[in-house]
Amino acid sequence: MEQEERVIFHVDVNSAFLSWSALKRLEEDPGSVDLRTIPSAVGGDVKTRHGVITAKSIPAKKYGVQTGEPVVKALKKCPQLVLVPSDFETYRKYSHAMMEILARYTPLLQQMSIDEAFLDLTERIPPEDREGALQLARQIRNTVREELGFTVNVGISNNKLLAKMASDFQKPDRTHTLYPEEVPAKMWPLPINDLYGCGKQTVQKLQLVGINTIGEAAAADLELLQTVLGEKSGLHIHNSARGISRSKVTPEREQAKSVSNERTLSADIDRDNYQSEGLPVIHRLSEKVAARLQKAGLVGQTVTFQVKSSDFDRYSRQTTLSGTTDRAEEIETTALHLADHLLNGPEGLFDRGLSIRLIGVGVSRLTGKQMQQMDLFAWAEQNEQEENRRKAEEELARQQEAARREEIKRQQQLSRQAEEQSRKAEEKRRAARVRQEKLNAMMDQINGRFGTGTVKKGE
Repeated sequence: MEQEERVIFHVDVNSAFLSWSALKRLEEDPGSVDLRTIPSAVGGDVKTRHGVITAKSIPAKKYGVQTGEPVVKALKKCPQLVLVPSDFETYRKYSHAMMEILARYTPLLQQMSIDEAFLDLTERIPPEDREGALQLARQIRNTVREELGFTVNVGISNNKLLAKMASDFQKPDRTHTLYPEEVPAKMWPLPINDLYGCGKQTVQKLQLVGINTIGEAAAADLELLQTVLGEKSGLHIHNSARGISRSKVTPEREQAKSVSNERTLSADIDRDNYQSEGLPVIHRLSEKVAARLQKAGLVGQTVTFQVKSSDFDRYSRQTTLSGTTDRAEEIETTALHLADHLLNGPEGLFDRGLSIRLIGVGVSRLTGKQMQQMDLFAWAEQNEQEENRRKAEEELARQQEAARREEIKRQQQLSRQAEEQSRKAEEKRRAARVRQEKLNAMMDQINGRFGTGTVKKGE
């Protein structure tokens, strides 16, 4: 399958949040240590040392510190780890500055997140001029480093997939190519979880059938992949593993597919307190979703209500309206209807003895009253909030599990104490019976020797 010859760059900031935090610190105190040169990380609450790691320095990586892991776990690996808080105002400043630099090279710039973008440079460099592409990538890296003070990796190929894969090779401040003829040597030996767009569940399914590397996925029969993953996903992995992608660099960020808000509850909600505690939460979430829709100039047609139960499973119900809406009242009414079926209906969660610890309301199938894109920084902040919320839920679950185990331990101890008391009482009763039997035997001997009635039992 031939692909159109294009020149695609993927530019990715090296440890973006950590680098940008380091630059701000040096700007405020030129004599301070550069966070990028020591074991350091961004994430969580610096004072309480709770939360998750959102970025790490290269020295921290050598200690095994990983993005997304709890701060507590990272500190166990590296006790001297220096933690700094997130600072989205600073991130916004440096991201905007970098995108302005990249826009000097081509109008075909697609920002994918706060710290990465694709560039289509075909109009500037002929596809056959690969040396020219390397020189331009070097120029971009040097310009970002000299003007802004941080480094980027640049991946080069003829499509977005391979350019993205290339930029993830050795870091920092490197240029890597991954052209189609380089795929067997550079990409196929990599583990399957390194394949861009291959999620955790897909990886697990592939590993179950013995596919552990990208090369093994590339060599696998399409029919097998589609049997394991489904028709569309199977075809996607089949093509991606071979380096095939027809996705174009589009200057506009893709329209948000849904708008939603959720809240982790301070205490579980069950049937008894659902009216007093649950309904106000649904009301507030519906208002927040409506406000976000209105601010973005969007309306939606599908309303979703979801919860996380006391057994940590997620459950959801959704319905499609006859028309579109951005009104809080309509969103709330629909969410309440869905909630009633999910929680109170036949075989509802409350009937099954479950309580709920998280409530979410969302609207999807969006169209624009005037099409606007989701703000990248709001997305990034929301992403970190989701990580922190997940960590809070995991910590709560850990505490509840610890409390449950302590209660089991206490009950077992009480049971052992009761058994010990029962054993001692039984030993006393047995000893009393033995003494009484001995006494009776002695009295029988006396009466036999001196005559019946000499002594009487009980005297």
